Amino acid sequence: MSSPVLAKDTKDKLDNALPLLLLKQLRPKQWTKNLLVFAALLFSFKDISLSMSLKSLVGFILFCLVSGCVYIINDFVDREADKNHPEKKFRPMASGALNPYLALIFGVFLLAISLVIGFYLNALFSILLSFYFIINVAYSLKLKNVVILDVMIIAAGFVLRAIGGGLVIEVHFTPWFLICTLLLALFLALSKRRHELILLQDSRGSHRKVLEHYSPELINQLNSIVTTATIISYSLFTFTSGRTIQLMWTIPYVLYGIFRYLYLIYMQDKGGSPEKVLLQDKPLQITVVLYALTVAIILYYFE
Repeated sequence: MSSPVLAKDTKDKLDNALPLLLLKQLRPKQWTKNLLVFAALLFSFKDISLSMSLKSLVGFILFCLVSGCVYIINDFVDREADKNHPEKKFRPMASGALNPYLALIFGVFLLAISLVIGFYLNALFSILLSFYFIINVAYSLKLKNVVILDVMIIAAGFVLRAIGGGLVIEVHFTPWFLICTLLLALFLALSKRRHELILLQDSRGSHRKVLEHYSPELINQLNSIVTTATIISYSLFTFTSGRTIQLMWTIPYVLYGIFRYLYLIYMQDKGGSPEKVLLQDKPLQITVVLYALTVAIILYYFE
């Protein structure tokens, strides 16, 4: 029978293995954000093909890799500040388990490969990936400390994912859908800031300087504006997108999803990690699945 001490030592060695540390550094749990790349495929359900599906999958993987490169730079810059955060101090660089400069070299290699593959997939998609990387690096180095603009940059990343998903399969979104994406992303970003404010309280400035310029009251007011605008914009999208008007039946899913997230934010103090909320909250997961199925059925039978 193996000793508990030996078993723990073995687990620690596996947890600190270089490949696993590099994978953790890419934050695979946050890759759920890149599922937005498949939105174009979903709204093209009637014309879907194997080629389109494969291109969307490659686009998703490339966004995951490039976003991972951004996380490397972000954690490299914030490694000292992250040591003061109750959760982020366990990240590979902040904890000291991963050499920061080795992580940077790995990131450069990964970025170069991703952009080359993206170029062969679609030249415009590769340019968009480059722009996504640049604005997120600018965010990590400077813009994350600029109040209001910080959450707008985060939201812009979601819009670029949606556009990128359309580019790889050569379909276009209506302006209304992109506006809905922007507003929903702002909602998630503001909720993340609110969670950080409550979690860090008096030490908020030592972790993220921009938090000194926010207050729960301000964020609550901004969230009220954004949630209202999101619901109105999505409703208008279902009626004026040029697709079947039957898309209006998906409005209840959007309403419930937003209300459920608000409940988790205000009643359970969640929202610091949107991807974690989605992966852990079954009602939200069911809502997303039902929404996707309903859209697919409506577009297939009524368009």
